[in-house]
Parts: sequence; structure tokens; C-alpha cells
Amino acid sequence: MITPLSIAVLSVSMSADAFAAAIGRGAQHRPTLPQALRSGLVFGVVEAITPLIGFALGVVAAGFVEAIDHWIAFGLLGAVGGKMVWEALKRDEAEADAGKAGSRGLLALVATAVGTSIDAGAVGVGLALLGANIWLIAACIGATTFAMATLGLLIGKAAGTRLGKIVELVGGVALIALGLKILLEHLGVLTL
Repeated sequence: MITPLSIAVLSVSMSADAFAAAIGRGAQHRPTLPQALRSGLVFGVVEAITPLIGFALGVVAAGFVEAIDHWIAFGLLGAVGGKMVWEALKRDEAEADAGKAGSRGLLALVATAVGTSIDAGAVGVGLALLGANIWLIAACIGATTFAMATLGLLIGKAAGTRLGKIVELVGGVALIALGLKILLEHLGVLTL
């Protein structure tokens, strides 16, 4: 069962990559409020769509993997969280600036948004296996990403990229913890 707290943790965790990328873009481009809102909207819409795609793929596969669905959800969330932790720890500020900031154009913005949302597709697969309310979760992820990306763009110049790395690290740890919680609940070790 996905609780409101789990949805909140998932939404913030899925937004961490977009927040980190937005900080890099904000540090490089110094957007105005309307520009930050438009860019945040692009991040939010893309981040809301990718778990829907993953969910659809997961529904197709659900009948084949029902007995091990909690292990798959744990593996997907753990892998995505582990990747976020790894990336947060391995990059230095110069790499983060070069890799996340990109150029100013709409195509670069959309490419950045898609790149930061691929993990949400994998999470969508796991959510399908759990029978979660994907519409609510995708809307929460999209709205949270919109807010965090817009905020990241606006504070990018002042904060630099260091804050983005910290948020990405915390988001990764949160996803690993959420995956572990799902696994332990399904195994009967943890009852809430």
C-alpha cells in the first residue's frame, strides 16, 4: 500500500535530479521568474509523463511477475536510488555544471528534462506491480518537480551546484529506503 507519506517521499525523490539540473541551469543562465516558471513546467510535465509510460509497461508484465513484484519494486527503487547516490558522490562541481547546465535552447531544456526523468519510468514499472494509483502519483511527481525545478532555477546563481548534489544524494537514499520498506512489508517483517 502506498501511503500519502510514501507518495510525498517518492515525489521529492523523483524531483531531485530535476532540481539538481535546474540549479546548474540557473547558475549558468540566470533566468527571470517567467523563464524559470516555463522551464519548471517543462520539467514537471516530462516528469509526470514518464511514470505513466513505465506504469503501462508494468501493467503488461504484471501477470507474469506477480509472485516477485515486491522484489522487483525493491530492485528498481534501489537501483534508481543507488544511481542517484552514486552520481551525487562522484561528480565535482565542474562536471555537474558541464553535464547538467547544457545550453539555453528549448531542445536542450527538453533533453535535460527527459534525461532527469528516465528513473521515473522505472519507478512507474514498480508502481504498476504494486497496483498503485498512478494518476495521483504522476500528478504529485509532476507538481513537485515543477515546484522544485522552478525553485532550483531561481536559486541556482546564489547556491551554485553544491546544493543540487546534496538534494540528489538525499533523494537517492530516500528511494532506497522506500524500496526497502515495500520489500519488508511484503515479506511480513514490517507491519504498519
